[in-house]
Amino acid sequence: MALGFAFFLNSILFGVGLAMDAFSVSVANAIADPDMKHGERLRIAGCFALFQILMPLLGWLCVRTIAESFTAFQRFIPWIALGLLLYIGGKMLLEGVRGRTEDEEEAERKKLGHGTLLLQGVATSIDALSVGFTIEEYPFSAALTEALIIGAVTLSICLAGLFLGRTIGRRLDRIAPILGGLILIGIGVEIFLTGIF
Repeated sequence: MALGFAFFLNSILFGVGLAMDAFSVSVANAIADPDMKHGERLRIAGCFALFQILMPLLGWLCVRTIAESFTAFQRFIPWIALGLLLYIGGKMLLEGVRGRTEDEEEAERKKLGHGTLLLQGVATSIDALSVGFTIEEYPFSAALTEALIIGAVTLSICLAGLFLGRTIGRRLDRIAPILGGLILIGIGVEIFLTGIF
């Protein structure tokens, strides 16, 4: 298979489309912690990019090996994303509403927990499993190339979202966790509705 201009353009467009949920979550994370260090921003964007690389490859593998089982599982994808983002967003929203002590705020600002970040990564990339259906005829090298392009696009878009969220978060200060939680819940509902309809 020749990897021509159309292939690369298609991969970039897939990356942009798939990265929008991760972009929004990146903005929400940075709104909640506007003083986030550069290394933390790289960790968050890198996690989202990694999941956006892995999910299309997993979808490609599933279609080539267990297509019928994967097709049956696909209908649960919107429910899984909704559940994960409702949980994470609801937790953030409740913390913002009840207020946090200075010690809790400082601990929250230090680092987004690994578990929470992994849940966000899964929730924002689970729809990328479906990309495996569209690339199932590709040889592995082409599928990997497309997945890597999607990951690179996601990394760039998420870094932009983190910088944007930092700017917004510094202006909103006290209501930032509430806004971040509402954004995550909204993303979960949007993924759910898009997947169902």
